Amino acid sequence: MAIRVFASNSVRGVTEALLPSFQASGGEPVEVVFDAAKALLRRIAAGEAADVALLGTPTLQDLVAQGVIDGASVRAVASSGVGVGVKSGTPHPKIDTVDAFRQMLLDAGSIAHTTEGASGMYFSGLIDTLGLGEQVRPKTRTRPGGLIGEVLVAGGAQIGIQQISELRAVPGVDLVGPLPTGVQKIFGNSAGLFAGCANPEGGAALIAFLTSAAAAPVYEAHGLTAG
Repeated sequence: MAIRVFASNSVRGVTEALLPSFQASGGEPVEVVFDAAKALLRRIAAGEAADVALLGTPTLQDLVAQGVIDGASVRAVASSGVGVGVKSGTPHPKIDTVDAFRQMLLDAGSIAHTTEGASGMYFSGLIDTLGLGEQVRPKTRTRPGGLIGEVLVAGGAQIGIQQISELRAVPGVDLVGPLPTGVQKIFGNSAGLFAGCANPEGGAALIAFLTSAAAAPVYEAHGLTAG
């Protein structure tokens, strides 16, 4: 029986990299639905079934509180900060200090981010915190979810703001770097079994693999920190 997984886009690249090893080691086939957290929550609320949820830790804990996820099964998987990306071959702006990051936002012709992903919602509030909402918001190019690097590669925006792991998941995108200290935000991701899921044994085996020592170097290679 295939293991069905709902996973946020923040772990898309690394999950796709890890699954072949899981299946080569004897794991059951895995079917993954990748989407923004809000979109996945809508699917869950509508009654869609899965075995494993791989989501931001606060979101997963909310689902535990609702009785949707088995709290005893939850394990921390990996965390990622927010970064700045550009299309490969284009100039890299200076972002090493908060002042430089502010200036980059003012100088950029267009900035892409999601509206339903964790990093996109954080960025939307951050520009207001920095006092730049009125100047920056008119030049944002938003989409509900997905990989913002795809917008950059297609020429839809000059700058992309998203979790580092998501930016690194798209060929043709350069990671300029993480947001500077002072405005950085680290997002944790955890995995857990859906209560009453159809394949608890397979799901538990997948969670064990995703949180194993063998998986840690793969997380690091994709811009995440294991655990």
